[in-house]
Amino acid sequence: MGRSSTASAGRHHTPSLTASSGRHRSPSSTARTGRRRGLPFTARAPRRRVPSLLVAAGALLAGCLLGAAPPAVAAPAAPAATVVPLQVTGPAEDRFNLVVLGDGYTAAELPAFRADVDRHLNVLWSVEPFASYRSYVNVWAVEAASAESGVDCDPRLDSPRRDTVLGMGFWGLCRADAPQRALQVDPRAADALAALVPGATAANRQVLALANSATYGGTGGTYATASGSNALSPLITPHELGHTLGGLQDEYDYYQRAVPGGTHQGGEPRSAHHTVLTEREMREQRAKWWRWLGEESESGGVIGRYEGGLYATKGVWRPSRHSGMKTLGYAFDQVSREVLVQKIAGKVDLVQGHAPNAAPVGADRTLWVDTLHPRRDELTVVWRVDGRPLRGTGNARTLDLRALDLAEGAHTVSARVTDPTPFVRDPAIRNSAALTRTVSWTVDTTTAVRTPHEQVPAAFTTHTDTAAPVGADAIVYADTTHPSDRTPAVRWSLDGRPVANPGNDRDLDLGALRLRPGTHRLTARIAGTDAVLGWTVDATPATARYELSEPLRRTTRPGRPAEYVYDRPFTMRLTARDDRDGHVVSQFRVNGDGWQTYYGWPTGADAPYLFTPGGTDVDGLVYGKLGRVRVVPWDDATPDYGTHTIEYRTLDAAGNTSKAGRFLVTLVPPGGGTT
Repeated sequence: MGRSSTASAGRHHTPSLTASSGRHRSPSSTARTGRRRGLPFTARAPRRRVPSLLVAAGALLAGCLLGAAPPAVAAPAAPAATVVPLQVTGPAEDRFNLVVLGDGYTAAELPAFRADVDRHLNVLWSVEPFASYRSYVNVWAVEAASAESGVDCDPRLDSPRRDTVLGMGFWGLCRADAPQRALQVDPRAADALAALVPGATAANRQVLALANSATYGGTGGTYATASGSNALSPLITPHELGHTLGGLQDEYDYYQRAVPGGTHQGGEPRSAHHTVLTEREMREQRAKWWRWLGEESESGGVIGRYEGGLYATKGVWRPSRHSGMKTLGYAFDQVSREVLVQKIAGKVDLVQGHAPNAAPVGADRTLWVDTLHPRRDELTVVWRVDGRPLRGTGNARTLDLRALDLAEGAHTVSARVTDPTPFVRDPAIRNSAALTRTVSWTVDTTTAVRTPHEQVPAAFTTHTDTAAPVGADAIVYADTTHPSDRTPAVRWSLDGRPVANPGNDRDLDLGALRLRPGTHRLTARIAGTDAVLGWTVDATPATARYELSEPLRRTTRPGRPAEYVYDRPFTMRLTARDDRDGHVVSQFRVNGDGWQTYYGWPTGADAPYLFTPGGTDVDGLVYGKLGRVRVVPWDDATPDYGTHTIEYRTLDAAGNTSKAGRFLVTLVPPGGGTT
């Protein structure tokens, strides 16, 4: 939630309530990458018993800056740890690596850890821009069994201390002056386990530690933590990555729960999503989020100017009513999302490889670039000769110089790779190295340069994972080797029938095919060879259903959704069913406001969501007000009597989004309805 004054300061979990179409190497891949795609392996990791007063470096926990910690006790014998690659989209050195650790899970409870990880990841992949850029991320689970189940001081300070591999504990590692929900980890133990992932370093990884606990809690910063099985804990992860990756700030209008934050002091904040400017001043100065003003917000409402943020109630404004940095469960609004796109893309290189360009090449060969492959928007490649764009290249990743009929002399040939994502409007971000890269070659025809042609067989290299089903709107890709004298052509087929895919034949946009529901078989073949890849396409979203508490009455009318009348609080339970493995994310929204991830209820994942006229205060935050959202006690509690539309949908592990269902709820004052 804030920053520490120490050099290693982190950011921290929100106190507000607010698996794999990855990139893989085929057997023909290089040995270097093949080793990283091997089976799970076992290593030895140091085991530490953490003293109760140990404080994670730089931790500012929910408003409490904890003091220095005494030195740790000697570490006992190291336990075995198994590194499990959950999603490998490329070599660890070339990716952003999310390393998930578990604490307080005994050997018998490791299946529960795996289920918790699956739930956290599928919620993360349902949130943009992580959904579109998941192919930029490797995910590793490091499984190390604890001697005892659970973590320290859960849920009370006098609760037992547990013998666990990471020494996690609530109350800031059992500090009486820390908030109960401040769940921390011994940084030395976390680093030791994370270091077992080859190629993942402090510079290219983020550690997420899950505690075997149903108690709400977590922190963020250098180490993100969350309780594994609490209703809200998977919603913390995207928020913390907003801090850690994007440098985004909290949009809370309080620092301590249930206490208004007062008035913002100081001038214009450095934060990209906070301002003291008016909308007119933003437009006139072309400052902050002026490009997004008036747009419908991804988190509900429109992008504008909403008072409160940076822990102040007055005098500072944020872009939207409730984005992911304000209220857990909602999407990031466009302003935060644009920043996150730049930061995620900045962790990797759009160009993963290219034809050698250290010396001039002759005009008798094929140039090429290998690019990354976002899930939803195909990268564009523009080829130029001496600065002039070439027509008819169709966004191809290869260029046959022999077809250009170049005049005698030296020429500069370039390939400009750009991410055309609509998530970015700022030209400075669009033209930054995160979203635009150019590779150039000198082509010399005057000296009859002839570079030797390597005998490279045509074969597949990196490609969308063939082991897991892909969704109906995914972009599937298949890269090949690069013989210097020709371009291997990739031919696609769906259910045995050829699919037209002109231009860049390495990517196929399934969304453009508008597949009928069901299961399909997709194949890619290198023309003239026996090299073939195959994928199962899951074009059937998970199904959703709702269950409500008993209403005063239920009404059905032709052409109109079912209507339920209540004069008292009522509950809603959403359930989902899919015919494939993987956690299914359920979402709902009220009156067309932003979609919110369904989590049950803060006090228990199995409890249904509770709607009340004024909302319910749970630990200083307000949940479940029907109508206008109320997050903190000082928000407007006026009941919104009348009829409301509630929609619901699912997002499955393959990335499919179901068609939204809906029903009506009419809220009347107590005693205002009849049975």
